[in-house]
Amino acid sequence: MRALILIDVQNDFLSGGALAVPKGDEVIPVANELSKHKGKIFDLVLATQDYHPKNHGSFASNNGAAVGSMGKLGGLDQVMWPDHCVQGTKGAEFAAALDMKPVDQIFKKGMDPAIDSYSGFYDNGQKKSTGLGEFLKQKGVRDLVILGLATDYCVKFSVLDALRLGFDVTFVKDASRAVNLKPTDGDTAIEDMRKAGAHVLTSAEILKKSNR
Repeated sequence: MRALILIDVQNDFLSGGALAVPKGDEVIPVANELSKHKGKIFDLVLATQDYHPKNHGSFASNNGAAVGSMGKLGGLDQVMWPDHCVQGTKGAEFAAALDMKPVDQIFKKGMDPAIDSYSGFYDNGQKKSTGLGEFLKQKGVRDLVILGLATDYCVKFSVLDALRLGFDVTFVKDASRAVNLKPTDGDTAIEDMRKAGAHVLTSAEILKKSNR
């Protein structure tokens, strides 16, 4: 069993959004092309959704801090982000151009104001599960193909958690983009995923490999 996982392809991470990822919109057509192969290459298509309360502790505005500065949250180092993906707002919604019809289930994250949750599997303190890992194991899924936003945060930590949980993981490099607070953050994240055991492939390579 193989699942395609779409990480946080939401309005606030796209052009014009509160936390726009450079060239983030470019992941959408690739995600749509891959999800079309549900039933052939993928048994399931799942999505994660950043879904913060207004008082989330990672928001710079709630800490009197500068956006991009470092602080602490839940005892962990924390980037202070602009308010983004606030529950019930348009920014938290999935991109209008993203085809959600193939998506079997959505897993929300980041709802606890006291800790951030980059990974689609756990909060940053690894204390609470989103239910994604349990769902995948219940369904008998072994292989994961992961893409989305952003390479250096939510995608990276989702991939690393998936590997720790024993899944075989492929990161889709042409269907992910980085925030790049430092210019090399995206490249470093890809290398971290590779070193941890993830396969790093393009969507074309995945399709070619699967159609042999």
